[in-house]
Amino acid sequence: MQRIKKAVFPVAGLGTRFLPATKAMPKELLPIIDKPIIQYAVEEAIAAGITDLVFVTGRAKRAIGDHFDANLELEMQLASKGKHDVRDMVRNIVPPGVNCIFVRQAEPKGLGDAVLCAAPAVGDAPFVVLLADDLMKGASLPTQELAAAYERAPGTYLCVSEVAEKDVSKYGIVRSGETAADGSVLVKGLVEKPSSKDAPSRLASMGRYAFGPEVFDVLRTLTPGAGGEIQLADAIDKMAAAGNVRALPMTAQRYDCGSKFGYLTAIVDYALDHDEFHSEFLALMADRLARDKEAKLVSLSPVRSQS
Repeated sequence: MQRIKKAVFPVAGLGTRFLPATKAMPKELLPIIDKPIIQYAVEEAIAAGITDLVFVTGRAKRAIGDHFDANLELEMQLASKGKHDVRDMVRNIVPPGVNCIFVRQAEPKGLGDAVLCAAPAVGDAPFVVLLADDLMKGASLPTQELAAAYERAPGTYLCVSEVAEKDVSKYGIVRSGETAADGSVLVKGLVEKPSSKDAPSRLASMGRYAFGPEVFDVLRTLTPGAGGEIQLADAIDKMAAAGNVRALPMTAQRYDCGSKFGYLTAIVDYALDHDEFHSEFLALMADRLARDKEAKLVSLSPVRSQS
């Protein structure tokens, strides 16, 4: 059995959908209440037994490294004010025994190229890839499930979920085969962002992957695909031809924090589940809903003519 101990986080994107907020701040550091999006992905990886975190960053992403690095001045100030619990929280964002490795992607040439940039840090080990934009919430999270599946039977694994027909053009869509006894689905191919009429199914890849090191050899052979970029989906499609790619249906709730509405949805759901803010936030939502209904009723009321 070969356990996965390395995780790759492609975080070099420009985050243009969130401008101007992301002009000077990486989108991965946008907060869900008081914790940045990327930290949720890191915690998911650590919970799955990952000890080496490889961040593939860009020129404007130094703040991500700062977030996971020690801040001795801040820790000392918190301790001097007696805020030891907050100091410990800041100090243990990355717990002891977990390593952060930062690799620079020279230019944005696609997700496949970003993963290939991590090859020197990953070496010949199996690894998982986590896209921080896909925030996962639930009792069982995809990275743990993928790592466990790889440990049982090494290969390439995708996390998938069924999407609406109108949304298939936003995702890598699986050409699926038979379903195994463990619930995994044989992947015969992966099509990057097909039109609804050309989509082979509605099973979409959802931002979590497990790979052996052989994926790097495939990525090195690829020519630019959709959008003129090196696509990870193209590498998976090639490996699927050998019959060693499987998909695991996702059990967690996924939030697309790469979109504004998905990001807002995550904030609302996390606020409703928050120990401190649950009751107040629920009351706020109820108040806003009542105001909205009242405003609509007023707007629909007939206007009486004055004689």
